[in-house]
Order: sequence, then structure tokens, then C-alpha cells
Amino acid sequence: MSEIEFNNYQEETAKILLEINAIKLSPNKPFIWASGWKSPIYCDNRIILSTPKYRNMIKKFLAHAIAENFEKPDAIAGVATGAIGIGMLVADCLDLPFIYVRPEAKKHGRKNQIEGEVEKGKKVMVIEDLISTGKSSIGAIRALKSHGLSVIGMVAIFTYEFKISEENINKENLKLKTLCNYSTLLKTAQKTEQISESECKILKKWNQDPSSWS
Repeated sequence: MSEIEFNNYQEETAKILLEINAIKLSPNKPFIWASGWKSPIYCDNRIILSTPKYRNMIKKFLAHAIAENFEKPDAIAGVATGAIGIGMLVADCLDLPFIYVRPEAKKHGRKNQIEGEVEKGKKVMVIEDLISTGKSSIGAIRALKSHGLSVIGMVAIFTYEFKISEENINKENLKLKTLCNYSTLLKTAQKTEQISESECKILKKWNQDPSSWS
């Protein structure tokens, strides 16, 4: 992969997510999230795994983001369920052990919350597919820490750039790098004529106050 592609992975990631419909923009016919929020955008990054060409690009982008911004980890941890697949690909790319973290411990069997084995005290890099409020990511990080592991940071494919997520992540004193953010996505969608200027304004307004947007 060329240095140009690496330097431009924010826009390249946005183009990929839009091209494969991992992110859909529908300002005039909004989606309904599980939280009940109406939203002009829907993101499902698991679709990346179905396209070998693009999953390999995203894997390399994430591995590069880790190498450029963090000390070398001893293991990779994916946040279940969305980041299990892509996290495992990154671990394979970096030739590192892989574990994943459930939202809570299982109620049966070994009752694990963390699946896989990494020795206590080892440095772990967390992989997320999507950052919305940041709460599920922080839950996974706290679980890793309580297991005796050292979390050196987190890389994610996409963030909505909600103010609440920034506040939550700052409170946790967590270093975060993302391949793409909401601002870059909108710029790229406009540049490629996938949304109009008026639709872009709707999308920007939603992002400022998503819970009360209609």
C-alpha cells in the first residue's frame, strides 16, 4: 500500500464505507436506532468483512494507525460483537494474540467476559468498529483493566463525533484514534455528490443534538 493511501486514510475510509453501504445516509427518510433516536445515518461496519479488498485495506489502515500513534502492544482486544472480526484481522496482520470482550460475563459455562488468553500485566490495544456515546467501549476497557491488563489505547473505524463520546473518553483518560469521523464522511459524501448541500445541513444539525432531532 502506498504512502499516499496511508496519509489519506480518513477520506479513503469514508469512500469505502459509503461505497459498500456500511454507512447509509438518508436525511429525508430517517432510520430508527435501538435507542429510539431518529437518525439520518445508519452505520454497520460488519459489512466490511464481506468484501475482501476493502477489509484488507481497513485492516492495514488500523494496523498503520496503531504503529504510528502507540507503543507496540502485546495483544489486540476486539469489542464484541462488531469488532471481533476486524480485530482478529488486525491481530493477524501484526502477528499478535487476539482476545475479545463481551458486554458482560456469560451466565453459563466458564462465565467469561473476556474470551481468549493473555497474561496479566500485558499491554493491550482495543479495536472498535464504531464510536457513538463511547459507553460500550469504556465498559470493555474497564473489564480488561479489572482482568489485570494494561490498555494502551483504542483505534476505531468510525466515530459520530458526539460531544458525549468525547467527554466519556476524556474522563477515562483514553487515547483514541479513528480511521474516519462524521465531519470527513459528510465532506466526502458531498464531494462525491452522494448528498446535496441542503441534505448536508440536515445531517450536521442532527449531529449537534441527535436525541431531540426530528
